Parts: sequence; structure tokens; C-alpha cells
Amino acid sequence: MLSALRAVSRSSSSTWAPLLARNLAGPQASQRFFHPTPAAQRTINQSMKAKRKPKKSGETRSPLLQTCPQRKGVVTRLIIAKPKKPNSAKRKVARIKLSTGKSLMAYIQGEGHNLQEHSVVLVRGGRTKDLPGVGYKLVRGALDFSGVPGRGTARSKYGAKKPKK
Repeated sequence: MLSALRAVSRSSSSTWAPLLARNLAGPQASQRFFHPTPAAQRTINQSMKAKRKPKKSGETRSPLLQTCPQRKGVVTRLIIAKPKKPNSAKRKVARIKLSTGKSLMAYIQGEGHNLQEHSVVLVRGGRTKDLPGVGYKLVRGALDFSGVPGRGTARSKYGAKKPKK
């Protein structure tokens, strides 16, 4: 059957004859069936000899800080939020108006806090994974926001002083 079609395509001088012959020739060399690695991947030796590609700088994860490490803001509202499944808790979140005029939601870390409306706080980047829409955190121990009292471990993250001996 295949040879008959090839013979017909050779004898025919129509415009579609070369296309038919090419399609009947079988799979082309560029197709790789049953090969363990994709064609685009390179070998270990090639990777070792190759120059490293510069890392692409993507969009910033905290755009409202405008490339600043922290920004000052004022608490406009305190909220108790519930996290996504499978977690269950009452997470403390604050709505903050930054010095730039933009508004955001920031997570209040640690146990207990002294924040009220109109408290001046310092906002840093860093999202809370189980709270949708909360992409910032408040810095403990800075401005009006006190540190966690009685904190023994990871004190620098929670603005706690070193306990006296």
C-alpha cells in the first residue's frame, strides 16, 4: 500500500505530491521517541563548562514598599482573620496606611500586642502564606509597637530585650 502511494506520488506532477511523499517518509530526525531526557536539556559536562545565566530580576514581592526595606505607616484598623484550610486560628492583622499614602494589610507577629488605631508602626515585606491578601509584616519593638514580653528565643525577630540574670 505504502509503495503504491509512493509510486503514485512520483508519477503525479501536481503541487501536493512532494508534501505527500514527505509525510509518507516516516518520522523526522528531530522527533525523539522514548528518550529519557528532553532535547533541550544539557548534560552535566555541558553544564559544568557553560557560563551561568544571570538570574532574571522579576517583580518585587512587596511593591508597596517601593524598593525600601521598611516603611512607616499608621494603623487604620485591627482585624482578626481566619487562615486558609487546613489551618485553624485567629490571626491578628492590621490595616495600615503607609507614609506614601497607599494602604495594605500587615500581619502582627508574636503573642499579644499593644496596637490601637492611629498607632505608628514600621512595615516590612514578607507574606503570611495561610492568610490571603496579607503580604507584609509589622516590625516588633519599633516606633509605637512594643516587643513581645518574656520572649526567650528568636528575640531579635520579636523586639524582646535580653533577660537580666
